[in-house]
Amino acid sequence: MDYADIRNLPTLFFDRAEAFGDRPFLWHKKDDIWHPQTWREVADTVTALANGLRAVGIASGDRVALVSENRPEWLIADLAIMSLGAIAVPAYTTNTVADHLHVLSDSGSVAAIVSTPALAETVVPAASQSPDTQTVISIESLTQPAPDGLRCLDWNDVIDNGRAAGGDLENDILKIERSSTCCLIYTSGTSGKPKGVMLSHGAILCNCMGAHYFLQDLPGFEQDTEIFLSFLPLSHSYEHSAGQFFPMSIGAHIYYAEGIDKLTSNIAEVRPTIMTAVPRLYETMHNRVRRGVERAGGLKQKLFERAVALGRKSYEAPGTLSINEKLTNCLLDVLVRKKVKDRFGGRLKTFVSGGAPLNYDIGVFFTALGLRILQGYGQTEAAPVVSCNPFSLNKLQTVGPPLHGVKVRIAEDGEILVQGELVMQGYWNNPEATSETIRDGWLHTGDIGEIDEDGYIRITDRKKDIIVNSGGDNLSPARVEGILTAEPEIGQAMVYGDRRPHLVALVVPDPDFLIEWSKDNAKSGDLTDLAGDSDLHKALQDVMDRVNDKLSVIERIRRIKIAPEAFTIENEMMTPTMKLRRHVVKEAYGEALEQLYGH
Repeated sequence: MDYADIRNLPTLFFDRAEAFGDRPFLWHKKDDIWHPQTWREVADTVTALANGLRAVGIASGDRVALVSENRPEWLIADLAIMSLGAIAVPAYTTNTVADHLHVLSDSGSVAAIVSTPALAETVVPAASQSPDTQTVISIESLTQPAPDGLRCLDWNDVIDNGRAAGGDLENDILKIERSSTCCLIYTSGTSGKPKGVMLSHGAILCNCMGAHYFLQDLPGFEQDTEIFLSFLPLSHSYEHSAGQFFPMSIGAHIYYAEGIDKLTSNIAEVRPTIMTAVPRLYETMHNRVRRGVERAGGLKQKLFERAVALGRKSYEAPGTLSINEKLTNCLLDVLVRKKVKDRFGGRLKTFVSGGAPLNYDIGVFFTALGLRILQGYGQTEAAPVVSCNPFSLNKLQTVGPPLHGVKVRIAEDGEILVQGELVMQGYWNNPEATSETIRDGWLHTGDIGEIDEDGYIRITDRKKDIIVNSGGDNLSPARVEGILTAEPEIGQAMVYGDRRPHLVALVVPDPDFLIEWSKDNAKSGDLTDLAGDSDLHKALQDVMDRVNDKLSVIERIRRIKIAPEAFTIENEMMTPTMKLRRHVVKEAYGEALEQLYGH
């Protein structure tokens, strides 16, 4: 397929639907059974919904918000909105009323589609206050009456009306240029109010093309037989492109997970072939696997550790295994690695990691166990994928070379600059921020990095997140935090120390570790009670001592503070994509962290 000749995303979808017809496409679970919708069925529903939206008054250029958990209706709504030439505005399901009001008002959304009555409890009040929002369409029937002045419609009714009304959707789609805006995706707000990123159809098509090129050398890659499990928020550009439009473009199957709490069982049932995830998930899986092995102990633990050691040596120093080590390694493929692979369904060809830096040791750990991780890099402003490691030369300490059709260079101050069709059209109604971010046609990413001899990008830090200690040394908090959270006892961490003589850290114990430690030490197990516990502090300080052996002198953590609660979306210390909101954490704990320097 020549992605360069595709006019827009609806054209791509309907071409695929015509080609695949009655083959299964979207899968959801109901009554403990996975149910498919065929390409033809999805296309019929997209057409009916688009005609229904037109009948409601949605026109080309209108913005329509979309608030839903991952489910088939998400893709159907997204495509129906875009097919009219309108602009989809995804919003996080974790948003508060104030968050939704900001997105609806800032975007000028004339309508919002919401999936459940529970989510409508925050969307409807926001819509009733938004000056432009006139209509809310609910996928599941609402339990509360509509507020005065707001029209609340049922999803099925809109679709039925669309089927009855008909319309020339093909003609609508033909009017959509590749350069037309298809969606506004709001940034996760790590440093302030979220901004609406304007992405064109071409930007996402450029991402799909790049993903296709880099996966072509993946052993066993067969396009229309691949299976994706969608569980990251579709309101985030990473899942929106990599978990929705790219699988669609190659004719793959998309299964929608029931939720993060059921992810393990869903993986076993679906047996995905390609999984996209963020580093936080890999860290969690690493800690769980480690704890399970430690609990098993004995011969199982010895074989596991040997598999990790030989796998790591094989990756880091190819060709250096002795004959005995090679024989042992082959045996461990059966005794250890096959069992680990089976936990992920048994046919996983690769993990893809993005959204944040992947800790090198975590990447090597899974690679040593026969689970390939290809680390990529990007940001919402680049639709979002800029680069990714290919199978043929997977360098885990890098984020790979730029995707096909993408140019990258390093500015004089070390900032990574990106150019290509993937770059956003700008921030919605924010020309000042746009002109700061896009200069002379180059997207200024805010990330610091370098390009190696193979053309691979290595990220060294965020431009705004660099810590400069009182000695003038530049430090990467993200690097140190990644090493901290790789330890099984540490769930979350924030490093602190800008313009200070050394680093300190705010840490959240790993929940499973805290449960086991509390049992062994006859403690309550409640983090709020234990944050000031001297015994727990000593246990975690011992972990710091272990971590400090891996760090340079200027990176070492001198003292720690235990947080009385985890960093969460609810307390606004994490974004919906699980990134740390440093400014919020500093506001809450800055005084306590400063006190660590007073002793």
